[in-house]
This record gives sequence, C-alpha cells and structure tokens, in this order.
Amino acid sequence: MNYFFAVLFSIIMPVFSFYFYKTYQLGGYRISSFFDIIFTKGLAIGDKNKLVFTKRMVRAICLHVVICTILLFCIFIYSSLGLGFLWTLMVYLFSPLLLMLAHIFMLPIENLIKLYYIKKAKKKLSQKNCKIIGITGSFGKTSTKNILKALLEKSFKVCATPLNYNTEMGLTKTILEHLDDEDFLIAEMGARHKGDIKKLCDIAKPEIAIITTVGLQHVQTFGSLEVIEETKSEIIENSWADASVFVNCDSPSSNRIYHACKKNKFACNRYKTYAYASDVTFDENGSKFILNLDGDALNVKTKLLGRCNVDNIVLASAVAYFLGISKIDIIDAIKNLTPTQHRLELIKNKDVCVLDDAYNSNLTGAKEALSVMSTFKGRKIVVTPGFVELGVEAGKENFTLGASIADVADYVIIMNEINKNFLLSGLISHNFDRSKIFFASTREQQKKILATLTCEKAVILFENDLPDNYK
Repeated sequence: MNYFFAVLFSIIMPVFSFYFYKTYQLGGYRISSFFDIIFTKGLAIGDKNKLVFTKRMVRAICLHVVICTILLFCIFIYSSLGLGFLWTLMVYLFSPLLLMLAHIFMLPIENLIKLYYIKKAKKKLSQKNCKIIGITGSFGKTSTKNILKALLEKSFKVCATPLNYNTEMGLTKTILEHLDDEDFLIAEMGARHKGDIKKLCDIAKPEIAIITTVGLQHVQTFGSLEVIEETKSEIIENSWADASVFVNCDSPSSNRIYHACKKNKFACNRYKTYAYASDVTFDENGSKFILNLDGDALNVKTKLLGRCNVDNIVLASAVAYFLGISKIDIIDAIKNLTPTQHRLELIKNKDVCVLDDAYNSNLTGAKEALSVMSTFKGRKIVVTPGFVELGVEAGKENFTLGASIADVADYVIIMNEINKNFLLSGLISHNFDRSKIFFASTREQQKKILATLTCEKAVILFENDLPDNYK
C-alpha cells in the first residue's frame, strides 16, 4: 500500500506543481526572480500566460519530478501511512525549494547547452554574407524592426527576429532556424540587466546600430535610468568600428546617448535632424505627415496610428534610405504598413472601435494612445493595469497615467491590484467621477463590466497588460 501511494503522489506532484513551473518560467528561469514573484506577488495563477514546454522547461520539470519521487519513496518506505500523507504535504509546500535545487543541478548543463547553440549560430552567421542590423531601446523596438523589414523588402531579402525574440537564445534560434540567404539580418536586442546587449552583440555584431526611444523601463532590474542608458549604449560600443548608428533622439536619454556616440551617427525625430516628421495628423483611418528625409519633404500616409508609430516610421525610413531604398519606394511601403499586433492596433468591431495597446508598457506611449483616442467620437473606455517594473518610479508614473486618463476617458476599468491606488489617486486628482471607475481582478470580471458600459460607437482602449505573476 505504501508503494502505491508513493507512486500515486509521484504522478500527482508535477500536476500540483504546475503553477510553480509557470512562475519559474515567467521569472525568466532565474531563481531570484522566481522567489521574488512568489513572496511579493504570489503564484502566476491565471490564463493570460501559458506554460511553454521548452526543452529547458521540460528538463527542469523532469529533474524536479525525480527529486520529489525519491523523497516520496523514502517517506512512504520509512514512515507510517499517516505520517506519509503529512510529509507528502510538506514536500509539496517545499516544492519551490526543490525546484531551486533542480535549477542549481541543471545550471552548469544549461550553460553548456546554451554555449553550444550560440557557438553553432555564430559559425553559421560567419558563413553568411548578410549585413547585421541591431535594434535596441526601451520602447518601439519591435515596431521599428517590423517597419524596417517591410521597407527593406522593397529591394532586399530580409530575415528578422520574429515576435519579441530579443534574448540570446531568441537570436540564436532565429539564426539557426530562419536565416538562409538573406541580405540583412535584423536583430531585436532586449535587455533587463547591464551587459545583456553586449552578449547579443557578441553573437551578431551590428554593422548598423539603431537605438529607439530610451527611458524608464525595467527600472526594477536595472536600478536607475543611468544604468539603462549605459546598457543601451552597449550596442554602439560593441558594433563594428565603422558601424553607422541611428538614434531616435525624441527623449533626453536617447539624446544623451547620441551626443556621446563617436561613430558615424544620424539623429532622427528632432527638428531639422537627418530625418523627422512634421505636420502630423491622425484619425481612425491612420496617420498623415510630412517625412523630412535628408533634406527632402515627402507627403506620407500610413494605416498606423499615433506619434510613437510615426517616429518609428521615420527612424526606419532613415535606415532604409541609407541602405539604398529609394524615397518613392519608402513612401509606397509606408502606405502599405500594417500595425504590429497589440501596439496601438485599431480593431473595428461592428459599431465599436478597439485600440489594442496591450503590449505598451511606458507612459510616453500611453499618453500617445490617449491622444489618439481623444480624436475619436463616442463613449471612451480605458482598461489598464498600469505599469510595472519601475522600481521607485512606479508610484509617480502610474499616478501620472491615472491623471492623463482622467483628461480623456469617460469610464475606466482598473485591472489588478498592484497599481490600483496610484491610478485611482491620479484619476481623482483630476476630478474624475468615482462612480465611473471600476475594478476587475480577472478577465471575466472585466468582460462583464465592459458589457454594461459598451454602447454604439464606443471606443475602448486596452492600455498595457500584465502577465499572470502580477495580481
């Protein structure tokens, strides 16, 4: 009988540990992040994020199961049945520590596997005759990457890191699985810690370096804006000596990075720079503006909404023109651009307009989304959980977001608990009617509230979304 229960609980244990595994993965396979999430936010319970059974995750789960199985068999062999049940509960409660043990055991192996694939990717890249374009920044990386790819495809074959594959393994996977005989590889380079961009440049050293808007993001892991600027500057320091650098100088941080750069550089999105936009207008059909590019003024139309997207277009256009795409082809490509999913994406649903800005996680972009929303007619509803990973700046940024929403929205639904009070204080500071503020902790609650608020010609803005490890 004891053996039966040992086997039974060994099978059940990984099922009960599902949310531990999910939290571990959402923490980026970092034990420090894993325990930080558990102790400060709770387990990642929810349906927003799925547990992805990557090879690394499968290896961690298997070792965790082996450790649990050994303990359970020892418990049921050397204990009475009653004590066995009690100790089984203790094994479950200590599952995070056992998962940490599995992580420690696997870490040297994982590092060897990682180095193997990186070395393989670098070897393949060395055999290819393609130019490498690296893109980093705090905001706008993915959108700029997608826009640049569309512009360059007018004349070249282009491979770009898909979705938000902006880590070492994401870049490695792109090279090994997607790179063929393309003329360009566009590598999105993300970072949460100092040195992350350098590691990516070691895999794919850029000949063209692009820096989008730099500002307050992931302050919790970086520690300060100064460290963020230093980290984003790593793309300049670790690109080729004769590399050309394009910087979106629309923020003080980006501007400082531009002026400190000693390489061949091009400033964008400030008045009378190499490339900038003027006379920008937008409505529910898209945006119109004058693209000032290398001395010429070009009338441009695009389906993309918002000043941030316009700035991304300008930055990508400057790079494309530098690489040989004609201004006529640039205008044509811009006209046919499609929005990047969840980044101020307009979705028309019968008589309701949805502005999906769920992947935006910064105040500048949020203000721009609200500015776009203000041009629409009809009842305006904002759904937001605010912003996270801002460290000591979290209160200030979310308070300001709440105040900005109050100036535009008719109704607000605040999701999650973490920023609830900051957003509420910001709304009230601008005299927003408290009876028009609603709270939802789940998507089901959100849908029910929206159903009561939505009417003909309503405009709904989904501003940012948080993973399941935030409550």
